[in-house]
Amino acid sequence: MPAFDSLFPIARQFTKNQAVIDIQPLGNGLINDTFLVMTNSLPFVLQRINTTVFPQPALIMENLLTLNRHLRQKNADSVKLRVPDVLSTVESNSYYEKEGDYWRALSFIDNTESLEVIGNAHEAAQAGFALGHFHRLLSDLDPVTLHDTLPGFHITPNYLSRYDQVSAGTRISSPENRYCADFIDWLRHIADDLEAAKQRGLLTLRVMHGDPKLNNFLFDRHSKTVAGIVDLDTVKPGLVHYDIGDCLRSCCQTTDPVGFDTDRCAVILESYLAEAGAFFSASDYDYLYPAIRLIPFELGIRFFTDHLDGDRYFKVTEPGQNLRRAVEQFRLCDSITQQESAIRQLIARLKKQTMGTR
Repeated sequence: MPAFDSLFPIARQFTKNQAVIDIQPLGNGLINDTFLVMTNSLPFVLQRINTTVFPQPALIMENLLTLNRHLRQKNADSVKLRVPDVLSTVESNSYYEKEGDYWRALSFIDNTESLEVIGNAHEAAQAGFALGHFHRLLSDLDPVTLHDTLPGFHITPNYLSRYDQVSAGTRISSPENRYCADFIDWLRHIADDLEAAKQRGLLTLRVMHGDPKLNNFLFDRHSKTVAGIVDLDTVKPGLVHYDIGDCLRSCCQTTDPVGFDTDRCAVILESYLAEAGAFFSASDYDYLYPAIRLIPFELGIRFFTDHLDGDRYFKVTEPGQNLRRAVEQFRLCDSITQQESAIRQLIARLKKQTMGTR
């Protein structure tokens, strides 16, 4: 995390005639460093892009500009989600580079809050609506117009291959390590579920968010409806099923013990399909359960691999944090597999309900 004094001249690169009054940390993201900049006019978000994760920051910014242009072309009444605007530097660039660090500024969506856990059915329905509406808004944007800013992202077989490489030279000893290793071996056959379907033409390449976890939806503080969606660095061509699985992973996880809430899943999926069902095919429904099961498995592999590899990717605040994250995701995945029949019955009901209204 950079010293706060060093942030003021960077923030001023984006302020033009505004005075920078204060800068504070914002959010709890695991990748970029994010700050809220207070000025004598409107506040804005300042971020240092993690170039270890995103080695080509310029491509991220081009994607964000493409996304904003596409949404501005739509009828304003049809767009029910705000996304941050890209703020230019004093030299009219979309980012500022200094000593190898890449900084960008985004508009701040005020009077909103992010949630870490779903508190009620209304919040669950709003999360499903937000993702479905986002996918629907971008369903007419040709995915090939976007850069793939994270090649290999959400390609589960690649994460499994990387895990095999890292674990091959590692002694697995503790019970938590052994649990993770055994769980991966048990379900490694599912790693190619979505990618194989894509190769067979059963799933279509679309525009995906890439990281639609709950705290990336911004809820209006007064109406408690979703007003915006943020953290768009991972927007790219891909399968919306990865987004659906990740959203449900984030929203439906219970704690003490870790499990998967199928009632909450039903609310979110029904709300999602009320928006996205307009472009969903029969095959899209067929691969919903594999997506729901796959994402916590994939994330568990990523956390465990990073733990074995010295915590190079995900931020940690204490030793063993990525290992604990991995155990939690595998327990969530286990809960999903135990409820496979109920989840598939839910999907079949929603498929009949949604496709029958076309």
